[in-house]
Amino acid sequence: MSLPPLVEPAADLTVDEVRRYSRHLIIPDFGMSGQKRLKNAKVLCVGAGGLGSPTLLYLAAAGVGTLGIIEFDTVDESNLQRQIIHGQSDVGKSKAQSARESVLEANPYVDVVLHEERLEADNVMELFAQYDLIVDGTDNFATRYLVNDACVLLGKPYVWGSIYRFDGQASVFWAEHGPCYRCLYPEPPPPGMVPSCAEGGVLGVLCASIGSIQTNEAIKMLTGMGEPLLGRLMIYDALEMTYRQVKVRKDPECAVCGKNPTVTELIDYEAFCGVVSEEAQEAAAGSTITPRTLKEWMDAGENIHVIDVREPNEYEIVSIPGAVLVPKNEFLMGRALENLPQDKKIVLHCKTGVRSAEVLAVLKSAGFNDAVHVGGGVIGWVNQIEPEKPVY
Repeated sequence: MSLPPLVEPAADLTVDEVRRYSRHLIIPDFGMSGQKRLKNAKVLCVGAGGLGSPTLLYLAAAGVGTLGIIEFDTVDESNLQRQIIHGQSDVGKSKAQSARESVLEANPYVDVVLHEERLEADNVMELFAQYDLIVDGTDNFATRYLVNDACVLLGKPYVWGSIYRFDGQASVFWAEHGPCYRCLYPEPPPPGMVPSCAEGGVLGVLCASIGSIQTNEAIKMLTGMGEPLLGRLMIYDALEMTYRQVKVRKDPECAVCGKNPTVTELIDYEAFCGVVSEEAQEAAAGSTITPRTLKEWMDAGENIHVIDVREPNEYEIVSIPGAVLVPKNEFLMGRALENLPQDKKIVLHCKTGVRSAEVLAVLKSAGFNDAVHVGGGVIGWVNQIEPEKPVY
């Protein structure tokens, strides 16, 4: 459905702005009015990572007057494969500061507002209230539900995108005119069922494909042009080079935007999404060791069997010496249990400790009561024991 523009036009454009945006101005359906609306718009990008990078650069180039960036992380070398707003010289720098410099290099007429903090329930309402439109480029479910619920409670529209390996999704959510994110995904997936990009990887250029869709939708919403993706989910397969759409209807029983909402204020989103299941938390309690402890056991010749529950491609990048690769799914399917040694202490690890905690719960329920896992995983091992090894 067509929607009215989100913002009123600015009073005028300067001579320099007319020169800069001339290719917009000569588009009949865009013209001076559309460009003035962009100049008057305030857009907040949640994250300056894979999706935030192209979104920020293209919103800046398009002439959005005020760009807010909420980002608390620093630039890591592993980001550079896809986060094109940052460069080699930015490694170790605040992502927000790095993004600001790139945005101003792209367009010095943009007012960049930095929010160098983690988005949480106690600051989201105040932050979102300052902007006309939110663009969500986050990669975890807890923040996605937080963004959605805050936008519903504030009556704000937002543009959403998601990427994983070779696949991407994008949509527009605005509860006052259509569905919200919870109408599409009422409940988060069970903990550990959907790997993050850090665990499963993502094709770098996919960020540009989905980020450009998000930017396009933001421009349409701000100016009132075209048919936004409200009520439609765009699904992109980079390997097959296909786009398909799925209709998303407003759920009258939705917990936050339905007729009788049960979520009328912000909740504990980490608990709601259960980053680690209760079973895994219980299994890990008292059965978690540090990388240094594992190294001490190895040096002392302890009778242990170290198992890496990551995927083969992760194991190829970096591994703990002596660890045997048995992917997590082999345990979940039950196939790996019969091959475990009965006369050795089982030590599990993954990248950071989330997947190994889930597998630990499986082992505990199967009777391996003395099994443990390594908190911090292979990343902790590299940081504490073998810093010369690569991390990912």
